[in-house]
Amino acid sequence: MADLSITAANVVKYASATTRTGTAGATIAAGDTLYLDSADSLLKLALADTAAKAACVGIALDGAATGQPVVYLAAGGINPGAAVTVGVYYCVSDNAAGKIAPIADISSTFYPTGLGFATTTSRIEVVLNAPGVVIA
Repeated sequence: MADLSITAANVVKYASATTRTGTAGATIAAGDTLYLDSADSLLKLALADTAAKAACVGIALDGAATGQPVVYLAAGGINPGAAVTVGVYYCVSDNAAGKIAPIADISSTFYPTGLGFATTTSRIEVVLNAPGVVIA
């Protein structure tokens, strides 16, 4: 498998979702995974190449340019804007910033951050898990 090919216009939260708002520190599209940069308290695109950037706080529900407010899902159900495989555990990508990948695609020397399991072909139940450990 590869990173999900997300259609931003199809990203939708379900009623069970917990949302938060922050300030974009990069150009963000709906469906992007985000981390909170401790240096400037801005939301940036998550990537599993360092523990800090892999520490995902949620998935963007709308787009934003740098300095604009962005709403993101911190927990609960989301249609990620792409078809997903039921039962597969999805993570922050180690391939491209802001993207979502199946756990099987995360390579050694990267920091896996779990987003959650696909419960239908259009839903990931997000329960963030950022252990901060590298895959050996």
